[in-house]
Amino acid sequence: MARPSFAGVLPAPPALPAVVELLKPITWFPPMWAYLCGVVSAGQGFGDRWLECLAGVALAGPFVCGTSQVLNDWFDRHVDSINEPRRPIPSGRVAGRWRLGIAIGWTLVSLLVAVQLGQVVFGAAVLGLALAWAYSAPPIRLKRNGWWGNAAVGFCYEGLPWFTGAAVMTGGLPSAPIIMLAILYSLGAHGIMVLNDFKSIEGDRRTGIASLPVQLGVLGAARATCVVMLVPQLLVVALLLRWGHPLHALAVAALVAAQALMMRRFLDNPVERALWLSAGGVALYVVGMLISAFALAAGAAS
Repeated sequence: MARPSFAGVLPAPPALPAVVELLKPITWFPPMWAYLCGVVSAGQGFGDRWLECLAGVALAGPFVCGTSQVLNDWFDRHVDSINEPRRPIPSGRVAGRWRLGIAIGWTLVSLLVAVQLGQVVFGAAVLGLALAWAYSAPPIRLKRNGWWGNAAVGFCYEGLPWFTGAAVMTGGLPSAPIIMLAILYSLGAHGIMVLNDFKSIEGDRRTGIASLPVQLGVLGAARATCVVMLVPQLLVVALLLRWGHPLHALAVAALVAAQALMMRRFLDNPVERALWLSAGGVALYVVGMLISAFALAAGAAS
């Protein structure tokens, strides 16, 4: 009797480079950086918590953020077939059940890592993963609206990791100033997320994704990006002054001014210069985050 064939039911595993590309390591930096800002802002020093800190960095980057990238590629495969046909899924390099299976498996691994870091961190990870699924997966699919989708991503990339890093160091809920700055930098990150939408306007329009460039037009979305990035940082400057950190506030204000100058050039040609602002302006943005974290650490130590 011939043996049954399982061809097409369980295809061969994808090559490791394709899986790594699916996880998009380049996108891990923002949540990992935000997590480290949370660690610094707690003002506790690393002490004997090196292992927890490293595990938290991995949780924020390769695990939770990696999961979100796999989910986004799976549920956006039709959009990517237009905008980025060489991505692992539309190109066929990751095929069959492996495509969604990797997302489900990486979600479970992320939860296993998170549960080792305490209840507060586990709760934050559950929220982050839930938002990752809600962002990409129907029926919610927050990505269909640029306002809600970018807000969810900004929160997961900046605010939630910052909160998590501080929670690991304090062993509980972080202080109110830490939570306030985490929220403000999450709001600013909403604008950063829009910069990524300028490269996929045609595919978004054709597939019914109402990104801000689709909703507001190129110039309208560019102006909204600038406002949403700058205003929360100006509020951070005001809070640092109120909390008695004038030098830190001055440094952050200088970084905001530099971003504003870059944005003037960006507004002349948003589509061509979105990646340019994303590289230079975002670098200034995240440096400001770390300076703000050091200000909170100085306040905690005094």
